[in-house]
Amino acid sequence: MRGVTEQAGAGVSEYPRGLNAPRAPLERRAYTAPTMTKTLPAGINYEGVSRFFAEHVPGGDVPLEFDFISGGRSNLTYLVQSGDTKWVLRRPPLGHVLPTAHDMAREYKVLAGVAKAGFPAPVPIALCEDTSVNDYPFYVMDYREGEIIVDRIPEGYATKPEDRRAMSIVLIDTLAQLHAIDYDAVGLGDFGRPEGYLERQVRRWSEQWARSETRPLPEIHEVIRRLNNSIPTHSDSTIVHGDYRLGNMMLAFDDPGHVNAVLDWEMSTLGDPLTDLGYTLLYWTEPNDPPESIAGSLVTQREGFMTRDELIAEYSKRSGRSVEFVDFYLVLAAYKLAVIVEGIWARHLKGQTVGEGYDNMGERAGHLVRRALAVADASGDSRLRGG
Repeated sequence: MRGVTEQAGAGVSEYPRGLNAPRAPLERRAYTAPTMTKTLPAGINYEGVSRFFAEHVPGGDVPLEFDFISGGRSNLTYLVQSGDTKWVLRRPPLGHVLPTAHDMAREYKVLAGVAKAGFPAPVPIALCEDTSVNDYPFYVMDYREGEIIVDRIPEGYATKPEDRRAMSIVLIDTLAQLHAIDYDAVGLGDFGRPEGYLERQVRRWSEQWARSETRPLPEIHEVIRRLNNSIPTHSDSTIVHGDYRLGNMMLAFDDPGHVNAVLDWEMSTLGDPLTDLGYTLLYWTEPNDPPESIAGSLVTQREGFMTRDELIAEYSKRSGRSVEFVDFYLVLAAYKLAVIVEGIWARHLKGQTVGEGYDNMGERAGHLVRRALAVADASGDSRLRGG
């Protein structure tokens, strides 16, 4: 994805504007929003958001234009611009908001924290928790540009196998950097409850499935049973991104081995870092993968990209962590994504989604559950195999 992108940025050496500072309530002064110059996308109250920009975003007291940025199937992301000045706005989906999901304040807080650590992430600018402004909370962050590799590699980009290997390495190196951040030092010590994280993950996504389920899928209950029976007894705690994969990285236009930003932090918390590795592996495809088991794109099947086993070994080397029970984390990732996809499908059936590409979501959830069982069946861990 080139040009208009939902987020990007480099780390900064101090907290972004507004962190740990009291936020004044929105001033109810007389205000007239500038006249719109183009069609307004769904999910934006033009007058309310324009007033918020004018009062809380430096340089935001100008006529604004809003464009929906395609590609997101959970939180909605918009490009906001006035002339050559650009920002990005994030808000929850239009409906079917599950408990604990789509928390804008949490997303804002983790971005502020990792930015302080110098990690490549979007820099948040202002948070609005007043639902009278735009129906739901939202936040504004800076805009950056870069290359996002999702379904294809743009012509002329990463043309050599060594370029694609560099992309593999930087993906894992950046993940190890994230997991090395001292979360207490960057103000995120209260961002989650690391104790019992894996048990809560299995339980939480089971509850989410029950709220979103559109039809019976008996296999998911077997996945849940096996996960509960094979939870690793030891894990350490770090900042967890929650949706870490190649498609959520923005790479430099002139260097596929350099990260401009890691995107989409809505699932982040404190927990077991290997859950991020499992999610990365879920989206990483190899040439011999059965088509129905593929969660991500076919991009990483091209020559030069590492295999999943190589990614695992690279992460272990760079992080110093054991990867003995990596199968558990891959099964957990497939289970988690199946629940997320089912939630998206439920919103689509209710007409509460924006954009295209939703028609096969219900079928995709089933494929993910069956992939989780296939990984479990082939695992060296007898508990995961169902014993």
